[in-house]
Amino acid sequence: MSERGRHIGFIGAPTDVGAADRGASMGPEALRVAGLQRRLEAQGLGVIDHGNLSGPGNPERAPEAGYRHLPEVAEWCRQVRDACGRILGLGQLPILLGGDHSLAIGSIAAVARHCSETGKSLRVLWLDAHADFNVPTLSPSGNLHGMPLACLCGEGPPELTGLGHTQPMLQSAQLRLLGVRSVDPGERRLVHAQHLEVYDMRYVDERGMRATLEEALAGMDASTHLHVSFDVDFLDPGIAPGVGTTVPGGPGYREAQLCMEMVADSGRLGSLDIVELNPAFDQCNRTALLAVDLVESLFGKSTLIRRPETPLT
Repeated sequence: MSERGRHIGFIGAPTDVGAADRGASMGPEALRVAGLQRRLEAQGLGVIDHGNLSGPGNPERAPEAGYRHLPEVAEWCRQVRDACGRILGLGQLPILLGGDHSLAIGSIAAVARHCSETGKSLRVLWLDAHADFNVPTLSPSGNLHGMPLACLCGEGPPELTGLGHTQPMLQSAQLRLLGVRSVDPGERRLVHAQHLEVYDMRYVDERGMRATLEEALAGMDASTHLHVSFDVDFLDPGIAPGVGTTVPGGPGYREAQLCMEMVADSGRLGSLDIVELNPAFDQCNRTALLAVDLVESLFGKSTLIRRPETPLT
């Protein structure tokens, strides 16, 4: 299907139950207020807002057996998995409006199953300041928004690792991490043991965003389903203060735009998470407006005004 006329399905997951701070539960409404649906429709895309899921509240309990709020996170992820699966079954491209990043366990569980059933290969581009590969022995907080990739790769409690149609839900070869600049020492050892492809900010600084994205997207073809999991703390907090876990030194505006435009150019985007937007830490919805701007670029809006170069003959 061409970009124009393509149908997108929003699903809101208003929860911060997996996060360290309260507030990400307001993320879906902040994205709607920032005009996400209107801006995508202006590009000729059909958008259906399926509304918000309704799950357990945040009990603000201490960790139990190394995990904080595990039953609540598992229930939210089950709901996200089922909702994203329904949207994919309708032939729509699902956009998960989060909510904290633990929700990606549910969305990627649905996408992985969809790819298996349709004969697609899966590539996951994880845009994040953190590696999100913690386990309880390395995480004194027990916050599950720091563990989703570990769970997707089979390292975690059965309530989460068992949400997919296979275990593990993801193989390391399917993952590309971009923008990472905060990793615990023990977490680093796990990432290396999994042989994950990590393009940290030093790599981006040395190689540039264009070369980095070319590597991260290499090997995709017409049978590839690309899932982008966009944690808003991927961005430098100087331009995106509205997150709970800011880490200096992230991509600036032009780097982020180039990243999104190159993903759009690939033509392979099949599903999207937008997570960890926290209006409680934002300034006049500034971060939500920026996120919407970048998502527009993911779907083909370009700042390009020069004429395309004529190929040499």
